Amino acid sequence: MTAEAFVQCRVTPEVKTLLRMLADREQITESALVRQLLEITLRRSVLEGLPKLEALEKVSRDARLSISLAPEDRMLLCERATARGMRSATYISVLVRAHLRNLTPLPKEELAALKRSVADLGAIGRNLNQIARAANQGGKPTGPGRQDLQAMLRVAEGLRDHVKALLKANRTSWEQGYAETTH
Repeated sequence: MTAEAFVQCRVTPEVKTLLRMLADREQITESALVRQLLEITLRRSVLEGLPKLEALEKVSRDARLSISLAPEDRMLLCERATARGMRSATYISVLVRAHLRNLTPLPKEELAALKRSVADLGAIGRNLNQIARAANQGGKPTGPGRQDLQAMLRVAEGLRDHVKALLKANRTSWEQGYAETTH
């Protein structure tokens, strides 16, 4: 078992002296003594219904996954991850999660852009509802005139087209490995 994690704590000078004396008597370091005491306590905790140390170690080991890639695959991975604005490990994690859960991956930046677009469309919709409500009540709608309504329609159509293009670029980039650039 390789020790990779550290535990630190502060104790009173009296406890430190007792720890040193006991470690000297056992002819081990203070650190080794503390590790033994922790292991004994944790083994006892198993009897009280807490998970076994081996089970916790397995969960910890399984949380991280290492893979080997051929150099050319590693290069492609870096290119695709960079094109998505992600680190390579994050890119792989997103792909695996998407595959396992049958999801279409959407990076944070693209999701944020979609949310902003939805919010903008919501604001336009609220304005149009206010105008329609005033017109339906027989009153003269106050607010935007014909030109303003045409401008709102152009904005809504532009947002629609932008979202469509964003979704198409997202789908294409996951299929091809890089985002299409439109200039």
